[in-house]
Amino acid sequence: MNINWFPGHMKKTKELLQTNLKLVDVVYELIDSRIPLSSRNPEIDKIIMNKPRIVIMNKSDLSDPIINKEWIKYFKEKGINTILIDSIKKKGISELTKETELVVKEKKERQLNRGIKNRPIRAMIVGVPNVGKSTLINTLSRKKSAKTGDRPGVTKGKQWIKLKGNIELLDTPGILWPKFEDQEIAKKLAFTGAIKDEIMDIETLALKLLEKLIVLAPFKLEKRYNIETENKTALEVMDEIALKRGAILKQSEIDYSRVANIILDEFRDGTIGNISLEIPS
Repeated sequence: MNINWFPGHMKKTKELLQTNLKLVDVVYELIDSRIPLSSRNPEIDKIIMNKPRIVIMNKSDLSDPIINKEWIKYFKEKGINTILIDSIKKKGISELTKETELVVKEKKERQLNRGIKNRPIRAMIVGVPNVGKSTLINTLSRKKSAKTGDRPGVTKGKQWIKLKGNIELLDTPGILWPKFEDQEIAKKLAFTGAIKDEIMDIETLALKLLEKLIVLAPFKLEKRYNIETENKTALEVMDEIALKRGAILKQSEIDYSRVANIILDEFRDGTIGNISLEIPS
């Protein structure tokens, strides 16, 4: 299955980032801790270049905690300021504030020497769709400043939001890249919901996800659905899940659309378990 998706608003978002970058002191790059590399948009690298940046691994409650630590080590060895958060349960939020103050410390000292006091730290938050930007913003601001949703494309336009710690945050819509050269990356983004299901063949998508889960987390699949996965194809596993969940049409045919939605939804919300689809190479 080939996946390519670059609606017109993605181009506008790229222009929005380029225009407003000069207004901010630091960039928050939000990524999905289940797919830390695949959820890092190379277009963002080109746009922000040498601007101070903090990589925020969000949705840490959905990924493998042991692999999370490996990713933190991986990024820090590359000199990238990285923190792990769960924006829903508010884990890691205080670390983000501390890291922000460290990143802009030299600039703040220069401002003080020039007599500029109490100027807010200005940050911009960027990332692919459905990585949890709006939820994080609402947690940071302690109020519902940004709309949230479990599907990509909720945030639209430009919003400045006041946060605790004298920080002003520029929210931006999620941005994907124009063409997926690596279809494995595209599939991982689709698995986690960064690409709209409405344009996908969800039956095939769920089947491809099962292929990965049978290798990466067979015991979690078996426990969740009370099935066996050993020596079975992804299609056989999908059929067994359908039977267990009653995803059956008339004449005992499998309702593949229904079982595909069950598998995708339960992976995305962590019901199957804490699963990372990528590990540091």
